[in-house]
Amino acid sequence: MMNKDKLNEVLEQHKLWLETGGKEGKRADLNGADLSYADLSDANLEDANLRGANLIGADLSGANLRGAYLNGAGLSGANLSYASLIGAYLIGANLINANLSGANLSGANLSGANLRGANLRGANLSGADLSDANF
Repeated sequence: MMNKDKLNEVLEQHKLWLETGGKEGKRADLNGADLSYADLSDANLEDANLRGANLIGADLSGANLRGAYLNGAGLSGANLSYASLIGAYLIGANLINANLSGANLSGANLSGANLRGANLRGANLSGADLSDANF
């Protein structure tokens, strides 16, 4: 599991990268990272690479994951309530029993995602690609 100090450093560098249009800092690359049960509530992970990351049970409530790459990520039991996932890539992601209530998934790609038992109450799925998704 990634320690809190390392994660905070990644988030700080990513924030700087976003604020400066990529001139400073570094885009968050958390490809395959173990972030199970991490508190990422309200985190700004716009355009971050979280492909294949283990986010089981993580708190991503209110997080900005706009355009983020979460292909193949493990998000079972994760709290994504009121998260912004506009245009995010969740191809083949595991969202079993995830809380997506109030989340904005407009334009997100959820093709092949596993959404069994997921709470989608109040979620915005307009324009989302749900082809081959498992409900």
